[in-house]
Amino acid sequence: MNEIRILLVDDHPVVRAGLRAMLTEFEGISVAAEAADGDAALKELKRLKTLGDRVDVVLMDLQMGAGMDGVTATSQIKLLEAAPPVLILTTYDTDADILAAVEAGASGYMLKDAPPEQIRQAVLAAAAGQTALAPKIAALLMNRISNPTAVLTPREVQLLELLATGLSNRAIAKQSFISEATVKTHLVHIYGKLGVDNRTAAIAAATRRRIIRAPGQQG
Repeated sequence: MNEIRILLVDDHPVVRAGLRAMLTEFEGISVAAEAADGDAALKELKRLKTLGDRVDVVLMDLQMGAGMDGVTATSQIKLLEAAPPVLILTTYDTDADILAAVEAGASGYMLKDAPPEQIRQAVLAAAAGQTALAPKIAALLMNRISNPTAVLTPREVQLLELLATGLSNRAIAKQSFISEATVKTHLVHIYGKLGVDNRTAAIAAATRRRIIRAPGQQG
């Protein structure tokens, strides 16, 4: 079996160093290159291709400071010819983050506090063209499938995220390219699913249930 070559993407040098040390302990896995954000990752992929080197899996963080975030980078990578699979490795486990990553084309989603063996297995699965999900993430997605009426749709999650930033219905409508009446209809459905009757309670419930990040949360 050929060695699996990893492109490690994370904006924290200390985190990258720790991940590199862990990955290089695994037999058959090596780190081909590192990048501090999505834009740098795209440049590294092109540079390595020019050199005749390869990347078998991109291990991608989600939030990377002011640089290109992991979701945007994933969608850009998937447009490349013979694009390598992207495995998200993050601290975030909200519906909003998971759905965004999956919709962008991520092959897997793991949490940084996962045991090293789980991360190793996820890398192997991604390299083999398989889906790699942390047990917690897999359980969440299965719950979405088994209880579709009680779960918010991707559009409703997106509107909740905008709601949490303090935008008015009109501003949300403009940013989402839908009518203000449609926003109100979505909010009625959101309130019903969350068991609340106003936007403040909706944001609090969605944050508590880890559907969206807490307002202002960074990292």
